[in-house]
Amino acid sequence: MRFTRLRLLACAAVLLGLSEHALAQRVVGGDLQQQMSPAEFKAAGLDKLSPTELAALNGWLQGKVAAVTADVREQVREQVREEAREEGRQEVIVKNRGFFDFGSKEPIVSTLEGEFRGFGKGRRYVLANKQEWEQSDDATLSGVRRTNPEVSITPGVAGVWYMQVKGSNTRAKVQRVK
Repeated sequence: MRFTRLRLLACAAVLLGLSEHALAQRVVGGDLQQQMSPAEFKAAGLDKLSPTELAALNGWLQGKVAAVTADVREQVREQVREEAREEGRQEVIVKNRGFFDFGSKEPIVSTLEGEFRGFGKGRRYVLANKQEWEQSDDATLSGVRRTNPEVSITPGVAGVWYMQVKGSNTRAKVQRVK
């Protein structure tokens, strides 16, 4: 999904760059006399220019448009690069959260795959997001049977994480193993 979005952004940037270039060529393709109506050309006072002066003006204008087009194209490329960088950074954070501290206090919310039969030291819990956590304390929650329950894994102090199953008040200390 993320790669599809990245490809879409890249395609949009290329199309924008091409359309800017095509627009610039259409607006200043040829000389001003061809681009303007005779009335506009005369109203701008361009009919008073010699052929050499008109050619110099056309050259200057086309150079300016080409420079602006190049600037816009580079800005679009930089924006796409920056968005791709940020998207990659977010992907690393999501993928490795629980192994490393990224400074977020937001809980990881997911569902457990399969049946939950309570807490017990050493039990492993596989989440729908494919993270795997192991209980490291003696917290218990017995007599509970739920299928695919929603869980919240909250960061604590010094790299400690706590899992809580929705609908219960018991929290178990867990650590990410996969």
